[in-house]
Amino acid sequence: MNDVDRSIAPAEVGHLARAVLDAVGTVVVGKRDALELVLAGILAGGHVLLEDLPGLGKTLTARSFAQALGLDFRRLQFTPDLLPADVTGSFLYDQRNGDFTFRAGPVFTNLLLADEINRTPPKTQSALLEAMQEKQVSVEGVTYKLDEPFHVLATANPIEYEGTYPLPEAQLDRFLLRVSFGYPQHEEEWEVLRRRMSRRREEADIKPVVDAATLRAMQAALEDVVVEDSIGRYIVSLTAATREHPSVLVGASPRGSLALLLLARVRAVFGGRDYVVPEDVKSVAAPALAHRITLRPEMWLRRVDPAFVVSEVLEATPAPASGALPSYAAGGPRH
Repeated sequence: MNDVDRSIAPAEVGHLARAVLDAVGTVVVGKRDALELVLAGILAGGHVLLEDLPGLGKTLTARSFAQALGLDFRRLQFTPDLLPADVTGSFLYDQRNGDFTFRAGPVFTNLLLADEINRTPPKTQSALLEAMQEKQVSVEGVTYKLDEPFHVLATANPIEYEGTYPLPEAQLDRFLLRVSFGYPQHEEEWEVLRRRMSRRREEADIKPVVDAATLRAMQAALEDVVVEDSIGRYIVSLTAATREHPSVLVGASPRGSLALLLLARVRAVFGGRDYVVPEDVKSVAAPALAHRITLRPEMWLRRVDPAFVVSEVLEATPAPASGALPSYAAGGPRH
């Protein structure tokens, strides 16, 4: 059966998603909310930026999701001397054939871990732009399509951290959402140590829960999740409000609205529904919008955070009634 012939219902997507999260949770301890956001980004067909201090499980999370989702996985360590060709690949001279042949770079995979992406200069960072947006790579005038599914999980240290380069706004906008893990609680950190002693080795392996074809079917099933007009207009109002906030220099682009729409659909499925309610939108607003906001320079001096701006926008923007559900949700016919 071809990928396009596979068909599953939104309810099954929720069941499979919970199984994937349970599998990843056997390795990544106590970060269920953050893990749900990462999986939501993947199911929504996007890329995820994991921004936090070193040693908090970002790389482990990416590897664990690749194993649980049954995806081909490659890790690329970004360093100050990394070149764009180290990401995309390049043409090399083949002495046997007397001609140049293309040697594919690590971007040719299903799940790419771009580790510490902000430790490399912007020129190399931008090598990912075309791959992330167009799912293709152009080298020496030749375009190569990437196999689907294709997702980038990029880890980044905080901008204030030594030896980092700020990500260009255009590249930040390509990430569907940004997630932070934070330090674990005392009992969670002890559980990490206990599991390490129990398995008696450093590596932790996860058996695949789904495969690439099933993941694509799960992504396609989300198109059946209903978004009422009132919810769609609420999404647009939230994004537009970020552009009008007095602390903001540049607000979220229309990609922010699209991110809210896609992620809210996933949240609905996680909640066992095939329709979106305002709470779904609110739960993903900060991860989807905060990294798309550029604050006025004086706001940095006041230590205003973009996530705080999103929280103010949520409070100030009226939400439609949660009871405004699709007609079939109340037993009526589905159109």
